[in-house]
Amino acid sequence: MKILIFGASGATGRQLVQQALDQQFSVTAFVRDPAKFKLAHPNLRVVQGDVLRPETVEAAIPGHEAVLLALGVKKNQAGDTTLSDGTQHIIECMRKYGVQRLICESSLGVGSSKNEVGFVFGKIVAPLFLKHIMADKERQEALIQHSGLEWTIVRPAGLTNGKATGGYKVALSFANAKIKGRVSRADVAQFMLKQLATDAFVGRAVGISY
Repeated sequence: MKILIFGASGATGRQLVQQALDQQFSVTAFVRDPAKFKLAHPNLRVVQGDVLRPETVEAAIPGHEAVLLALGVKKNQAGDTTLSDGTQHIIECMRKYGVQRLICESSLGVGSSKNEVGFVFGKIVAPLFLKHIMADKERQEALIQHSGLEWTIVRPAGLTNGKATGGYKVALSFANAKIKGRVSRADVAQFMLKQLATDAFVGRAVGISY
């Protein structure tokens, strides 16, 4: 399968690329600065682009069977719509070229999962330090949910740099579940890639945590 990964140079994105290559996928990594992306592999193609420049997104989309989004922003800035604007460009190009499968990393605390995070994150961290990022994730999710594509949104708990364990919980709602409120990026990537072989969560937003 030929897959295109946006946000490939980020922490989750690198996990997606490496694990996909280990599983014999043909991978295109979409990055802003190829010089900083050191991974090389016979099944890997690195393309330079910026999700805020639609022409670079359009050049990357054709020929792929699925798109995975692991977009991120470093600063919590008011009015920043990088995630939602970039995602809109990706959706439009996917529609244009008939690429249907879209899997996106979001976050617990977004959309219907707002009340499924702990007190500290939900009442202190998110509103004080991530307010604008979370608002843009809300916009991003809404665009995906109304895209008409075969989408899956993956909402991880607090991300760590631990190894892939496979020992995570997934659910459409953690409202009545006991979770640890964290999960490794490696396990998130593992779960996202698994969605390429199943339609179990097509059209759904699913949480993932230990």
